[in-house]
Amino acid sequence: MITDGRARTYPENVFGVSAVVLLPLHATPEDQPPPFTAARLLTEWSSDWWVVLGIAVPGVLYVAGLVALRRRGDRWPVGRSVAFLGGGLGSALLATMTGLGAYDTVLLSVHVVQHMILTMVTPLFLALGAPVTLALRTLPTRPRRLLLALLHTRLARVLTFAPLTLALFVITPFVLYYSSLYEVTLRSAFWHGFLHLHFVTIGALLMWPLVGVDPVPGRISYPFRLLVMFLMLPFHAILGISIMSDETLIAEDWYLAFGRAWPPSPIDDQYLAGAIMWGSGDVTAVLMLAALFVQWFRHSQREARREDRRLDLADRRTRARQGGTTPLEGPDPSRAGYAQARTSPTQELKS
Repeated sequence: MITDGRARTYPENVFGVSAVVLLPLHATPEDQPPPFTAARLLTEWSSDWWVVLGIAVPGVLYVAGLVALRRRGDRWPVGRSVAFLGGGLGSALLATMTGLGAYDTVLLSVHVVQHMILTMVTPLFLALGAPVTLALRTLPTRPRRLLLALLHTRLARVLTFAPLTLALFVITPFVLYYSSLYEVTLRSAFWHGFLHLHFVTIGALLMWPLVGVDPVPGRISYPFRLLVMFLMLPFHAILGISIMSDETLIAEDWYLAFGRAWPPSPIDDQYLAGAIMWGSGDVTAVLMLAALFVQWFRHSQREARREDRRLDLADRRTRARQGGTTPLEGPDPSRAGYAQARTSPTQELKS
């Protein structure tokens, strides 16, 4: 028999799958969840309607855009679809609806894993999925113009301004864990859910201009993107080490109220949480750098091909003038009209 955290017991095959139970999304000391094990990571699930909608609606809209493109005969890179649906929404589901979501208020170490996924992994893959580009290619004329107008607003430029987003990304965790705000999110289901949304939003505001392929404002040159990433690298290590070395429990009253008899102890769990933040920050940074270097290389290749075309056309015109003949006229790659003719409608943002 196992409990669902609501003072009820169930046979272990209650849902036809051994040891699969639904725990409350926001577990409290009164729920007394069972010990957290590797098996329970995937066999104990939590859910709430807003979490389901928050993952399902973007997924349905993205698939609808893919269907519209397919019916039109247009192609869409498979990698973008895998990134958005699998890496982005899939990681959000893993962080909020599996055992991570069930135990994120019980163990600080589990919360930190969830934190890192929602702020780093989920936004990274959502940005690589290019949902804005997909929307601009499939929306009707009026909604498409509204989306373009939104991307041109001053608010959009401010929210994607790299120094601001980097500052918010770095400062937020320190303010959260070293103030009473974190315990507030533990005691309130509403603020706990809001914190999840905040994690994804802060991460997305930073990732989209840095590694995203969408035509969003705030995009900077590749050398400056690399600089921003290197400025971000030490942050998780500093925060992780500070948590590991702190002898005072974060949200002490909350975690001690569980009265857990199973390991790890609250202080050991906090040390583990700091180590996870330190190590996982480096791993996710490597993923970001890999994505950036691939994009940088592809951008350089496109620029080289564009320059070759421009030089070839200039050479043909020079030889034609010297021979006294009229060169075959073609689009001049050096002119803005050529770039506009060669790119998709999403590039209107740059005009």
